[in-house]
Amino acid sequence: MLVATSLVMLMTPGLAFFYGGLVSRKNVLTIMMQSFVSMGWTTILWVTVGFTMCFGGDIGGIIGDGKYLFLHGISLSTAFGSNMGIPMLVFVAYQMMFAIITPALITGAFADRVRFKAYMIFLTVWLLFVYFPLVHMVWGGGLFQQWGVLDFAGGIVVHASAGFAALASVFFVGKRKVKNTRPHSIPLVALGTALLWFGWYGFNAGSELRVDSVTVSAFLNTDVAASFAAITWLILAVIFEKKPKVLGMLTGAVAGLATITPAAGYVNVQSSMLIGIIASLIGYAAIAYKNKKGWDDALDVWGVHGMGGYVGILLLGLFASTNINPNGANGLFFGDASFFLKEFVAVTVTAVYAFVFTYVALWLINKITTVRVSEETETNGLDLFEFGEEAYVE
Repeated sequence: MLVATSLVMLMTPGLAFFYGGLVSRKNVLTIMMQSFVSMGWTTILWVTVGFTMCFGGDIGGIIGDGKYLFLHGISLSTAFGSNMGIPMLVFVAYQMMFAIITPALITGAFADRVRFKAYMIFLTVWLLFVYFPLVHMVWGGGLFQQWGVLDFAGGIVVHASAGFAALASVFFVGKRKVKNTRPHSIPLVALGTALLWFGWYGFNAGSELRVDSVTVSAFLNTDVAASFAAITWLILAVIFEKKPKVLGMLTGAVAGLATITPAAGYVNVQSSMLIGIIASLIGYAAIAYKNKKGWDDALDVWGVHGMGGYVGILLLGLFASTNINPNGANGLFFGDASFFLKEFVAVTVTAVYAFVFTYVALWLINKITTVRVSEETETNGLDLFEFGEEAYVE
């Protein structure tokens, strides 16, 4: 579990490289900093109030109580669960890595145009009012878990919440004045994809919290879905763009990884093949729709993560089987329509709440400090304005 925790930690620097390669040279440090700062600040929030808000005693099915405030009451000998065989502190560390990367995903949507001070406030309130309650509701004994909703590694908690929050931020912040249409370094994107793909084994397989057949299934399903999605996106690029695209294949892989996440430990490998294909079909269509509408989701967070998480939960509702995981459920195709309905309602409520809260939060933050940089700063680049540093010195 400590190795799995380390793998998930590696995903946030991986995301920084992935996003860093996609933006222009003059904004690389800003987008990377937005990921790296979450590693520090989210950790502070997590060990002080976050863990207890997620996994403390239940308050109304929505949030945890102050049982573990500042990790009080958790000693080196405190075990997690009755049969997991791991210390509670290992679980604290593992879940912390999920908390670190989730808000960082949102930053790709408003790349090149948000002030760092405003982002730090947003990072704080979004964790407190969106991420922590969702973790409690889905994994910490809250309302959705009581209802029977399943989410193996974060389709609702991570990807749908971040993706639809990203879409709300696009609508609030508005379009870029200086639109970067070409990534400045596809090799950096490839490096980021490699780190994300590698780390995702800890993200998904580690979510079983022990080594058994489900762990193996989740590991293999993760790779299979990513691979099928990557090649599907490559084929789509050939059909619609007349050339195989490196960036497209990398994007497809991430879409597959995001979409298999909620289902990884509940479906068979054949289902994961279909999930990978569907992930790219939906992601490609979502991005095309976004482009048609003129939404300036700079790095396609909604299309890849938002729709990936949303569709992944629905596919879990279709393909889940207790033959794969006795602790799971049977999906619609295995005879349980009610389980599909629960998944649909839970992910839809999550998407709507994350969207609405994010828009309102940014509106309020803008009353305190200006969210968007000036047109001059946007033209000259955020790195020099925000940090007085440059990624590349001529």
